[in-house]
Parts: sequence; C-alpha cells; structure tokens
Amino acid sequence: MGRRTPLYDIHLALSARVVDFAGWDMPVVYGSQLDEHHAVRQRAGMFDVSHMCVLDVTGDDARAFLSFLLANDVGKLRQPGKALYSCMLNEAGCVIDDLVVYYLHENWFRVVVNAGTRDKDIAWMCSQAARLRVDIRERTDLAIIAVQGPAARVQVAALLDEADREAALAMAPFFGRECGHWFVGRTGYTGEDGFEVILPAVDAVAFWQALHSQGVVPCGLGARDTLRLEAGMNLYGNDMDESQNPLESGLSWTVALEPAARTFTGRAALESLQQSGLQRKLVGLLLEDRGVLRSHQKVFVPGIGTGETTSGGFSPTLQRSIAFARVPVGTGSQVQVDIRGKFLAARVVKLPFVRNGKILLAL
Repeated sequence: MGRRTPLYDIHLALSARVVDFAGWDMPVVYGSQLDEHHAVRQRAGMFDVSHMCVLDVTGDDARAFLSFLLANDVGKLRQPGKALYSCMLNEAGCVIDDLVVYYLHENWFRVVVNAGTRDKDIAWMCSQAARLRVDIRERTDLAIIAVQGPAARVQVAALLDEADREAALAMAPFFGRECGHWFVGRTGYTGEDGFEVILPAVDAVAFWQALHSQGVVPCGLGARDTLRLEAGMNLYGNDMDESQNPLESGLSWTVALEPAARTFTGRAALESLQQSGLQRKLVGLLLEDRGVLRSHQKVFVPGIGTGETTSGGFSPTLQRSIAFARVPVGTGSQVQVDIRGKFLAARVVKLPFVRNGKILLAL
C-alpha cells in the first residue's frame, strides 16, 4: 500500500483505476482517458495533485538562498504572488528537479516540487541552506487540486467569497494569491488556463465535491500526461533528470545567466557547456507513418547520427502520434524512428503541439 491523498476514498467511489505513482496510490483514469482529456481542452477538468510536495521557505536569507539554489532568477519576483518556473541543478549542471516557486513576502517563498523527488529535494535544499537564516518546512497539512480548462477559473471562482472571486478572476497568469485559507495560483500543467488550488487537507473533499457538482470532470494521471505532452511540457524522469542539463532539454528559457554577477549551483558547468558547444537539443516529433511513439525509441537522423525519444504517445487533439526527442543539434526537419524494428518517418516540429485548445502546427 502506498501513500494516499485526502481524496483517496473519493477516487474509489468514482470507480477510478488506482496505480502506484512515486509511492502514492493515485487515480490514472476514472472512465475514458480520451473523455477526460477532451473535457480539459474544451471545458474543465480537475486533478488531485496532492502527492506533490509543498515547501515553505522562510527566513531573512530566503531570497538569497533561492537565488543560489535555482537556475532561474528569483530576483524577477518582486510582486507578491508572482510565480517562477525553474530547475534546481547539481554542480554538474544537471537537473535535480523542476519546480515552481511563489513569492509571498520578502521572507516567505512557497516552492512546489515533484512527488517522486521530494526526499532528495528536501535533503539537497537543506544541505545548501547550511549556515543561512532559512527554514524549510514541508506542508504535509495541505492538499493541491488543479482545475484546468477554458471554463476552469470561473468554476473555481464560484466557490470563493465575492471579494476573492473578483481578485482571482482578474489575476494574471503565473500569479497566485491567498483567498481565505486557500492559495489559488493561475498555473497548470496542461496547456490550458486554470487554477492550482493549495488548500488545507481537511477542505479537499468538500472542494472536490463542490466542483464535481458544478460539472467539472475528474481526471486522472493518464489525461494529465497526454495534455502536458501536447502542451510541450517536460516530465521529470523522462525528458530531463540528473544525467541531463536544461540547455539540451528544451529548458534554456529557465536558465538566467543575467545578471552575470549572480552565482547559482551549476552555473559554471552550463557556461562551460555553452563555450564548448551544445551537442543535443530537445525537439517535437510528429509521426508521419502509422504507429505509436513511446519513450526510449531510437531516432535516426540522416547523415548526422542518432537520438532517442524521451516522451511519446497518441495525441487525442491531433489524432496523431507525437513525441519529444533528444537529437543531435544539427538535426533538420525529418528523422526516422525505430518502432519495433521498423523505421518510420517523423517530422521535426517546434514545441508545443497544442496550447489553449489550438493546434499550433500544420498536420
């Protein structure tokens, strides 16, 4: 038996198929994964993501600590509630984890890290915080429910007090705010608009049931994966890990080398990599033959070399098979993928495939 979120019994009551995910018993699908996927693209769906780890970083040195810890620059965070996506790197410049950090007050930042990396993340952060005036507190008393889709924000706002409702609907993307005892962030992992609500665990069941009564569709990890794949969003452990750096993982935009005076863990390694020249890049693939793209399939680049798919699957929105692949930096517009011994043609495309319900490439 794995760890369970406060919504575990609700998932069983809704006939979810529960699987082990990073040591947690989590719903992978409730009925039809396709229906759940389309509900998010067209209306609103909700995900229990309470297995993810919320950390409150507080203290006089909180900003300085995160500035050194993260590849992206928390110096960008000046407005209360502003969020930042970043990688946390080791000395070799490879990815320990990717995370979101919210600036709440000058001595209080909220960090959300992945479920499967929580123990090593906390251990790493504590080791880096030695001799600094910083407290790192895991908020095991909180749950997280992500509500995503074009109607999602209105559905959540209907459950807030009037003043909070207006403020939440006016909130810009990648911001968050406290709404009573809840923290509502306009963030997500689906390529659609919506909120991720961090709330006391004791409130989670009532909040979920209220959303369900409004017609918000419960969605499992299966739909979450196809949605993030279409949206061009990396999955830790697939598309990057401690053997890969962000520059060759499609995450250069999360590395802030300016200001030049800022020191952060992994900076020297990334600068050395840039100087020597990148060897690989992460691209999108659209399969042009019949077949299914999966992770760890060999990619052949004519006249250049080989690469490998990192994530892949069938896209319900495109009705085609898609993937991410790490390939030689000189890769052009066409490759071949080894699928069960057959070399099938795939087109190299710019990520993302889909964003805000719109297909962003020619089929």
